Amino acid sequence: ENQLSEHDLYLLAQQLKDEEANKRPLISSAEPLSALREEYTNGTGNFLEKIEWLMSQGWRGLRRTRGDGDCFYRSLAYAYVERLLFADDQDLAVASAKSILEAKLKVLEQVGFDKLAYEDFYDAFIEVIDLIIKPNKHGQKLDAHGLLEFFQTPELSNSAVFFLKLVTSAQMRSEPALYEGFLMNPDTGDPMGVKEFCERFVEAAGKEADDPMISALTSALSVPVNVAYLSNAGFSDSSHKVNFVEFQSDGTGLSGAEPITLLYRPGHYDILEKRADDLETRPDKK
Repeated sequence: ENQLSEHDLYLLAQQLKDEEANKRPLISSAEPLSALREEYTNGTGNFLEKIEWLMSQGWRGLRRTRGDGDCFYRSLAYAYVERLLFADDQDLAVASAKSILEAKLKVLEQVGFDKLAYEDFYDAFIEVIDLIIKPNKHGQKLDAHGLLEFFQTPELSNSAVFFLKLVTSAQMRSEPALYEGFLMNPDTGDPMGVKEFCERFVEAAGKEADDPMISALTSALSVPVNVAYLSNAGFSDSSHKVNFVEFQSDGTGLSGAEPITLLYRPGHYDILEKRADDLETRPDKK
């Protein structure tokens, strides 16, 4: 049987990172999930059936993120703002998000970050969120096309990424007891303290996120995140279902809002979308 191992899948992800990082957009337009299935037509049938299972559950779109090591933070940043943009009550959603993000500034300061290290990144992130409800000087509000343009612009996109990295680090540093038992050097497997781990593997550019970082950022932003793990590591009954891991927020965010859902392939995160066809168009409200 032609079987892709976990190592093979990781190598595919590394190939995405190494060969396409400089030519793939930082965030791509959404595309049908069937396009991902086509990439694995020569691989394991089990893997293809997992993609088909996702499609059967209503997942229709995939929004790819550049494989530069910061794909988790970029995917989450985009999906976070998109979630506000598509909220039933935009005013409430934006106000709630801004209140939570502003509160994080105090945490950043308390754990020792200099304001000069994060203020510009925070301002850029807040500016795009504000555009959801407040027109710019040209009278334009943020729409799906403007959101994509923002995250495809390196300076702006990277500002959002770096701000969320600092928020993640601050969250972990402020509650070390929650994280220090789970932190290890990904290269050596040696246990690490929170401060050193954050300096080397959270704040640094191009470092892949793992469960502790996802948990910390989910908690910091008060937004639930589901990660669909697309791999050959299936269930004991050889089911073709995809394993979803839920990272729950602390409940202080927007109640009743849909979780952000990311798709994980070994070494890489993208965004799963349930909107199909014209995925760049805001759905009509009923």
